[in-house]
Amino acid sequence: MAIQTTGTAPDDHPTRVTVRRWLEEHPEPTADEFADSGYVVPHWPEPYGLSASPLDQLIIDEELARAGVHRPNNAIAIGWAGPTILHAGTEEQKAKYLRPMLTGEEVWCQMFSEPGSGSDLASLSTRAERDGEIYRINGQKIWTSGAHNSKYGILIARTDPDASKHRGISYFVCPTDLPGIELRPIIDMTTAYSFNEVFFDDVELPAENLVGEENRGWALAKVTLANERVSLSTGGVLWGMGPDTNDLIDRSRGETDPVMRQRLAEAYGDGEVLDLIRQRTLMARLAGKQPGTEASIRKIMADEHGQTVMGIDKDRAGAYGMLDIDRYATDEFASADSEQPGSRSPNDLLRNAHDWEWGYLFSQALTIGGGTGDVQRNIIGERVLQLPGEPDVEKGESWRDTRRS
Repeated sequence: MAIQTTGTAPDDHPTRVTVRRWLEEHPEPTADEFADSGYVVPHWPEPYGLSASPLDQLIIDEELARAGVHRPNNAIAIGWAGPTILHAGTEEQKAKYLRPMLTGEEVWCQMFSEPGSGSDLASLSTRAERDGEIYRINGQKIWTSGAHNSKYGILIARTDPDASKHRGISYFVCPTDLPGIELRPIIDMTTAYSFNEVFFDDVELPAENLVGEENRGWALAKVTLANERVSLSTGGVLWGMGPDTNDLIDRSRGETDPVMRQRLAEAYGDGEVLDLIRQRTLMARLAGKQPGTEASIRKIMADEHGQTVMGIDKDRAGAYGMLDIDRYATDEFASADSEQPGSRSPNDLLRNAHDWEWGYLFSQALTIGGGTGDVQRNIIGERVLQLPGEPDVEKGESWRDTRRS
């Protein structure tokens, strides 16, 4: 009898059997039960995870999705801060911070970008001066997602102002409720309050909150950023949220304009290429290889593809694309059908239109967040194509000085 196959492995694969049995016993697991199972972060070592192989991770993901069981909405903690603390934190830091991440009790944010150092993050100017058993933090961060809902932030600050820009940076765990921290909301053009400016005015941060060695924080920041770019290059066209290319094609059935049909065909092709790159990365992980610059390559392509998909839908909406959907999505408005053959009726336009309207506005940030497209191209140019590196202005270098022999 042939073995039935679901997803990446047969139904009788031992890991699949074990996960299904656990889900039958815990159809609606509590936060503690979920964390205790190791299924929140199966790739982490025990006692937090299961040291699961890439294949086992995929099987676990498939079974959780099939059962409708979702991991805590704590992406920065679990995806970025946690791996960095696992990599370089003390045993005391691991014991204090990791478990509450996995249960969703403690939400985290990322305090990296500054008004004058976004793409060139290493030029940051926020200072952390050692004063006995504390560091005094002064400076400003910006675009801090979710800081108003977070208990902790991962903070990088300059501890040696005389060192070159990639040295003299340290990595900290920073509670967001310390005296001297001020959060100011930034409302984005989707009208959401998701970002913050964060001001530090003589904030006293305990020295025990330093992660790793003083002045060696840039290496840890790169660990965090690598995990961020892998996360942002997966899923739907809006950093894992929203629709995908097939949703656009479904919304475009009946399109007769030849130019628009060509744009749709190109978008579909790009979506298929991105999926093939995802599968290639997946196969590499199954072979035990770690992702490298392909995360940057896929992020560049995925970000621009997301903007293309949302832009095509907005263009197809025509004049309706200029409307405030929340205001005009009424039964009366949606009942009037267009007379043009092959065109979209208002009812069709307003079906899930709010999500697409929001997605179009949100998509403008895709090529900026998580490392701009230009920064990703620099990474690919230097690490893959072996092009000359960026000149160090502090050393008086020019592009001529960086050419490889």
